[in-house]
Amino acid sequence: MKRQAPAAARNRQPILDVLQAELPATGLVLEIASGTGEHTAHFAAALPDLVFQPSDPDPQARASIDAWSRELGLGNVREALALDAADADWPIEAANAIVCINMVHISPWGATVGLFTGAARRLAPAGLLYLYGPYHRGGRPTAPGNEAFDRDLRQRNPAWGVRHLEDICALGEAHGFAPPRVVEMPANNLSLLFRPR
Repeated sequence: MKRQAPAAARNRQPILDVLQAELPATGLVLEIASGTGEHTAHFAAALPDLVFQPSDPDPQARASIDAWSRELGLGNVREALALDAADADWPIEAANAIVCINMVHISPWGATVGLFTGAARRLAPAGLLYLYGPYHRGGRPTAPGNEAFDRDLRQRNPAWGVRHLEDICALGEAHGFAPPRVVEMPANNLSLLFRPR
């Protein structure tokens, strides 16, 4: 059923403030790793001319996503897809924008590679790949809290961890994306906005 995440309630409006200036006026926005569904619901309510396609590999997350959409009566949100970013085949052919919030650090590196591979295949030339989360920058944590968070993540799963911004940029370049626009966000997070070259 419907889930809630305190972080989503805190960061959904700052993220929307960035996205409103970057998303196309119309088209399809694919969200990868939609989690509770709160971000999709918030964005879709504010941007009724866009169609949102949420996704998550977890069936309980998909149930929560769909419950949020039903409760708010959002006609511009499609039923959540079963999609794992690391998979070679995604159940969607194209999107005008792809949004991925707080996945990169709580998934194996292969999921981030898959995210860029999938985005490069599905985004139009004017498309947007948007990432949000904590990152190391210049080889160092951007804040002491991020360093502690990284240690906690790696203790929970050695394949997880706060990634280095430079590694993400190199991955983007390898998949045909220009260097991202980087936006400082609250709570020591960053928005990364990648566009195809």
